[in-house]
Amino acid sequence: MATTEVERRRGQLSALSVAAVVIIVGLPLWWRTTETYRAWLPVSQIKDLDKLQLQLSSDVEVVLARGTVTPEQQKKVPLTQTQDEEHIVNEDTTLRYRYEMRYRTATVMEEDALNQLSAAEADLSLHMLSESPCGSLVVYVIPESSSLLPQDVHVYVGQRRTALLRIGAQMRVGRTLEHLLTHLEPRLKQVLEVMSFSHADIIAALSDRVRLSPGNLESIVDSMRAFKSSPGYEITFSLLNPDPKSHRLHWDIEGAVQSYIQPFLSKLAPVANFSIDSQTLYYAVLGVSPRFNNSRNAYALNADSLAHVINPVEARLGSNAASSNPVLNFLLYVPDAHHSPLYIYDHKKREVPSNAFHAPRWGGIMVYNVNSFYGPESLFPVDININMAKVMGVFLTQLRLLLGVQSSSTPPGFKLAPCGNTGLADWELDRLMWSRSVENIATATTTITSLAQLLDQIGNIVINDNIAQQVSSAVTSVQLAVAELEAGNLAFALQYSKEAILASERAFFDPSLLHLLYFPDDQKFAIYIPLFLPMCVPILLSLLKMLSEARQRRREKQAKKD
Repeated sequence: MATTEVERRRGQLSALSVAAVVIIVGLPLWWRTTETYRAWLPVSQIKDLDKLQLQLSSDVEVVLARGTVTPEQQKKVPLTQTQDEEHIVNEDTTLRYRYEMRYRTATVMEEDALNQLSAAEADLSLHMLSESPCGSLVVYVIPESSSLLPQDVHVYVGQRRTALLRIGAQMRVGRTLEHLLTHLEPRLKQVLEVMSFSHADIIAALSDRVRLSPGNLESIVDSMRAFKSSPGYEITFSLLNPDPKSHRLHWDIEGAVQSYIQPFLSKLAPVANFSIDSQTLYYAVLGVSPRFNNSRNAYALNADSLAHVINPVEARLGSNAASSNPVLNFLLYVPDAHHSPLYIYDHKKREVPSNAFHAPRWGGIMVYNVNSFYGPESLFPVDININMAKVMGVFLTQLRLLLGVQSSSTPPGFKLAPCGNTGLADWELDRLMWSRSVENIATATTTITSLAQLLDQIGNIVINDNIAQQVSSAVTSVQLAVAELEAGNLAFALQYSKEAILASERAFFDPSLLHLLYFPDDQKFAIYIPLFLPMCVPILLSLLKMLSEARQRRREKQAKKD
């Protein structure tokens, strides 16, 4: 009996030992080795980013020239004012605009610059004295008697970050300084709306995050016309020659790009990278047959048919598969001899002066007529040298629209200086940088929060260290971009916003996120239960038997006591 009791006790200990090893060591080890690896993410910071609170700050220096203030008023001039505007877009987005207005009197050298013969010469002379930082403005207030501006012009906006503001008759010398500054504020506000960030531009940049109101129709049109913000763009110039037998076309596209397009793109270098290529397509025809206009003795393309022109041509353009950047297509179409001359008409049946049109977020097409080269004694094919200055002027205008460089609607009495050789004024670049910074921040925050929600809902997606690093980098870059916007450092804000959008997109589109997307927990248990069940059944039965024997002994002892 003793031997049997010892063996029974030994069997119970063996069963308990195996069960203990399985429960204490085996199950945790199996759970640990089969769980999905998920690196740490800054969830709390991501939730904070979902509430987009932006403050755009700009430094504005108002310089009062001689004749605008009296000697007594000059002693009180050096002062600073702050103008704040707050716009609650929706429950998740709040915008604040802050202008730091600093007033001072003009220096002797600035007075000499303001004594030039024209406003353009004065603008250049003032720029040579000092260059305003990116995102800031300098407004020079000149007396009513100044000959720099015509009588019907009150504000001259230069090519740089300076403006000339003529003082009105109601602000003549002799009034108090407070009276002068009070009457200057409405005109200064108009200058800021033209040269600095405007609420319409910022709302258009947030079009993917907020719902635009129907009343803000101009912002809707502008946001749908321009390409979305991207780290780089591909620009392709194509010459379409539908009838090589009639004319042999020559275009100096390389020289034209260097002369007209490259200066513009070089100035846009802080915003994005650009690559340019060109091609010539033969026997490429439009998708619509032009109609003959008897009154003009020419062929016509109406605005209603322009939408059908692009698709057949686009199939011939090819695609840049090596890059994921958006492609801007600019087509120069030379009609054949049987459909020449060819003119484009708008919705009001008026001839388009540029004889060109652009497609939102795609590119532009210009029709170049060469009918004057044809004659009764012409020998075909006719050699034609294309006037690239005329062509590039049209393409540069379309390029500005497609990249989001909006032409500001100026109030009455405003005059804008020509953009010059670069095709872009400094303050126009600043406006684009403001809107691109806000757009990048909004896009990056939306991408990061969407990724965080996806990873929270699907717990089987692997989050490796690289993705966690990209998410953390994106969150940090967004925070830095928001801080730089608030401090008024536009260049740094744009750079951080570009880093944020790149890091967020790399994390969101990382291929490793799809490895275990379709491997839920029920499938994991379905795979391992057939392996563990045969081993666990004997252990479980042994434990149940020991429990039954323990209860039986307890009842027997209780019966002996009774």
